[in-house]
Amino acid sequence: MNVKGQPNSRPIIQVEGLSAAYDGKVVVRDLTFDVMAGEIFVIAGGSGSGKSTVLRHMIGLNKPAAGRVLIDGRDIHAVSRAERQEILRRFGVAFQNGALFGDMTVLENVCLPMEEFTDLPAHVREMVALAKLKLVGLEHAAQKLPSELSGGMQKRAAIARAIALDPGILFLDEPSAGLDPITSAELDQLIVSLNSLLGMTFVVVSHELPSIFTIAKRVLVLDGSTMTMAALGDPVSLRDASPNPWVRAFFNRQASVAQAENGQKHGA
Repeated sequence: MNVKGQPNSRPIIQVEGLSAAYDGKVVVRDLTFDVMAGEIFVIAGGSGSGKSTVLRHMIGLNKPAAGRVLIDGRDIHAVSRAERQEILRRFGVAFQNGALFGDMTVLENVCLPMEEFTDLPAHVREMVALAKLKLVGLEHAAQKLPSELSGGMQKRAAIARAIALDPGILFLDEPSAGLDPITSAELDQLIVSLNSLLGMTFVVVSHELPSIFTIAKRVLVLDGSTMTMAALGDPVSLRDASPNPWVRAFFNRQASVAQAENGQKHGA
């Protein structure tokens, strides 16, 4: 049985009435939820449901069409530039493709945030970076280039860089994408381990059901047909007892039921 970090009762992220639009077209609407400090919170849903869009708004890359995102009670899109930078330094992000710099070693990649945001001397930065790489099981690969790493190792290196500044929140966009089942399971265990060891809050975008059931304390399910929340709760409870048939079908991989429900919503 996996032991997940125990969240406390304090919301560290509050999303209130969030609507997102691209070129005037709404893709997510009226979304409200909290993320509790110390939990592993997963954003799930079908393709095109707006999972990564919600994450991009939560980390400040996109401004809401309506609503707001609060980090520790502060609206990330309404504070001063200096305060916004202070908030942004409180979380790390690892994108789906890893976004590692190919002409830099793994160690240099992990050192980069410290070079940009701290005054630590080079030898201290390297010492800290090696400690982060050890946390993700990559200390032996410090001098390798990203192209010399497997897909799973690149994901771990991206996580090491994302935690270089000891953030309180870590956002992961589809961390298991493109990985084989064993490597994906190992990455899931790393996420659970870091959450338990460091007490860090995780917000993870995923559509991989095995990963969701392994890591998630709670999961927000987005429905692309309604462009908003379909369910929020413990994934096992949603799978077995959600009052929404589409949600139960989603978690039980019942494609025909899910398609039928979506067809009804669209008037098919």
